[in-house]
Amino acid sequence: MKRDNYSFLTTVPVPRVIGTLSVPTIISMLVTTIYNMADTFFVGHLDTPSTAAVGIVFSVMFIIQSIAFFFGHGSGNFISRELGAKRQQRAEQMATTGFVYAFGFGILTTLVGLAFLRPIAIALGATPTILRPTLDYMAIVLLGAPFMTAQLALNGQMRFQGNAHLAMLGVVVGAIMNIGLDPLLIFVCGMGVKGAAWATVIGQVSSFVLLLFLTRYGNNIKLHIKHFNPSWLYIKEIAAGGTPSLMRQSLGSIATIMLNVAAAVYGDAAIAAMSIVNRIAMFIMSTVIGLGQGYQPLCGFCYGARLYGRVKEGFWFCVKVGTVFLVICAIAGYIFSEEIISTFRDDPAVIGIGIDALRWQLASLPLCGLSMYSNMMLQTAGMTVRANVLAASRRGIFFIPLILILPHFFGLTGVEACQAAADVCTFLLTLPILTYTLRELKHDNTN
Repeated sequence: MKRDNYSFLTTVPVPRVIGTLSVPTIISMLVTTIYNMADTFFVGHLDTPSTAAVGIVFSVMFIIQSIAFFFGHGSGNFISRELGAKRQQRAEQMATTGFVYAFGFGILTTLVGLAFLRPIAIALGATPTILRPTLDYMAIVLLGAPFMTAQLALNGQMRFQGNAHLAMLGVVVGAIMNIGLDPLLIFVCGMGVKGAAWATVIGQVSSFVLLLFLTRYGNNIKLHIKHFNPSWLYIKEIAAGGTPSLMRQSLGSIATIMLNVAAAVYGDAAIAAMSIVNRIAMFIMSTVIGLGQGYQPLCGFCYGARLYGRVKEGFWFCVKVGTVFLVICAIAGYIFSEEIISTFRDDPAVIGIGIDALRWQLASLPLCGLSMYSNMMLQTAGMTVRANVLAASRRGIFFIPLILILPHFFGLTGVEACQAAADVCTFLLTLPILTYTLRELKHDNTN
């Protein structure tokens, strides 16, 4: 039956709403992370240079994703608030406008990336021994940029409308395509690292086609070219709602580049190990992010309807559940760190570095839930400046200076511990911003 999303998001008990919406978003995040990890896993059975090359190009995919999230989250945040305030027409115009911009900027990314392929690879930290596989992998991945940006934008818009189950379907289909094609193209067809890249692109195109088709069904806003409106109002709203995501993702890309450059001093094994640890941490955090994404439609609708009590109740529910989950993962990951790293690469040098790096990362992971959910709440509510500060902190304001300072004094251990130190600093910054924000959310329509 067709669900009334407005009534569901504004009246049904908060745990039930978040539980209903977060299950498909968690599945989407886990599947997306798995298919991101699939390339690392299968390429890891080739050689260490190829594994390191995938880690290098991962920062490029971060840039592509940052463009997609800028338009998808920017338009999606606005759509959820407008639907909560019952302004349907403006929500419809924003949906088409955000999609068109996302696809267009994806095309631009492909053209610029291919034009400067080799300089980009070298700037990203590709050493002479891994330059060739890096170029092979990156050139193919860039061809899929328009489809990645467009499908991620559609995914975000569907989630913010409260249709996470349809958004999940599009992601899962693309991920299954990628995971299934990886061993076929890499090993059976003998394409090596190029096969992994083509599997990724084919998966992204599949997701794009399906999500575009699904916009015609359910409660989704239907895209139509007549709704495209390049007015300053929509550009400003996309920028306001999307800048935190752009900041978070683009700084994540810069941080990954700087991490690779810092690790390169200690050889290809260090680059490969840090790449594997990053993927593992992302896999764990994907569940936490998925829970938060289940909260965001409730946050947007209820903020637009001035139901601030539900906004705060949903926030604290996510913090409690997310933090408990991260504590469990940190303990389990610390105990089984060697087995986890060796699953990806059976190389003693990679395993040795990876164990230490993973344990450092896990030490600070339980602090990330509060910081992340605070950022999501601020972004969805349109509190742009505060959202941008928190979005920039973990992988930018703190990580970038630390990755320049810590290795200078502590060598490889400084590289391994950098993210943990940045997480602690981000948590301490979040506390006063969160306290001030929660005090502001007082005048509730239910009071």
